[in-house]
Amino acid sequence: MHPTMNVTEIFLIAMSIIFTVPYLIWRLGKTDYYAPLVVVQIITGILLGPGVLGAIFPGYYKFVFNPQVISSLNGIAWWAVMVFVMIAGVELDLKKMWTYKRESGITAGLALGVPLLFGCGAAVFLLSFSEGWMGPNAYTWQFILGVGMSCAVTALPILILLMEKLDILRQPIGQRILRYASLDDVAIWGVLALILLDWTRVGRQGMFLLGFAVAGYVFRRLMSKLQERDRWYVSFIWLAVCGYFADWSGLHFMVGAFLAGVVMDGDWFNQADMDKLRHFVLMIIMPVFFLSTGLRTNWQVGGATVFIAAAVLLIASVAGKLAGVHAAGKILKWEKGEASIVGWLLQTKALIMIIFANVLLDKQIITSETFTALLIMAVASTMLTVPMVAPKLQKMKEIIFRVK
Repeated sequence: MHPTMNVTEIFLIAMSIIFTVPYLIWRLGKTDYYAPLVVVQIITGILLGPGVLGAIFPGYYKFVFNPQVISSLNGIAWWAVMVFVMIAGVELDLKKMWTYKRESGITAGLALGVPLLFGCGAAVFLLSFSEGWMGPNAYTWQFILGVGMSCAVTALPILILLMEKLDILRQPIGQRILRYASLDDVAIWGVLALILLDWTRVGRQGMFLLGFAVAGYVFRRLMSKLQERDRWYVSFIWLAVCGYFADWSGLHFMVGAFLAGVVMDGDWFNQADMDKLRHFVLMIIMPVFFLSTGLRTNWQVGGATVFIAAAVLLIASVAGKLAGVHAAGKILKWEKGEASIVGWLLQTKALIMIIFANVLLDKQIITSETFTALLIMAVASTMLTVPMVAPKLQKMKEIIFRVK
């Protein structure tokens, strides 16, 4: 550390870099069509990590991102992503999914199941390709299922941003796609809980789930009696408590954050306020999470090897998602071209997959090298979405307004 600078000053230098660099790239580079600001922030996080900035300017990297600064950034990142995951849970509309249960079940099931199988195949390939992919605490099945699910994930919050950009979020096709993605969101967190099941702490995990069921009932009764302004404050207390006990049980605080949101009804809150909260969380504190994510990347197995792995995962992810949605389209007799639009939108990765992969890395189910490959895959798949979907929507405008 520089003798004339304290930790607070270096922390603020780091924060200035985190917010300035991606914004300038996004605004001056006019990347919004294929890479929204959130994607640029993720890419910048990788570039500022040890594999790029740390390799080119090791002295500068160690000065700015020293252990004390990283510790402070991690605290902000944990809370940011917990709030973001809670919002994703709140926005699940299980009632609407039940209304369209056949269509939603078939589409969501195939949109998740097929890329999951493709992703599991990619995981087996990685294990046979070279060493260094599976974490020290993982069983083989945990690694394969974790990587497979990473390929199957749809990033619901980023999907919402991209559909807003395409001006279809509030249209019938946008609401349909939200139903499919929301149903998959439930399955994703269920699979994560299965992967994290710890037989040495199964008693704790059982206690947590039982306690959560009781506490959730009491919490819902309480929230229904509160004014909206009080609900906001109480929801954050609830988030912190659920996150703590989920982590105490061994299920990870992210599972607790999602469950905290799931038991809340979206109509308890003004939708415009919820949209603003998501927007401000993305703008104000999520960039810190992206930077902390970039700091966890690793290229020790070789840069070329990591990119090969990322390419394999990308092919498995995109091909699996498109194959699954096309199969659903045939069963449900969709029009020609409709499945392609839905499939390309549902293959959006970014945030939720990165959060999912962070949990796997925390639990040492995957290594930093696998995490890096998954991160590259997530960024690439998200950048493909708008360029692939926008021209298709122009050719098939009638699909946008058709109600299923």
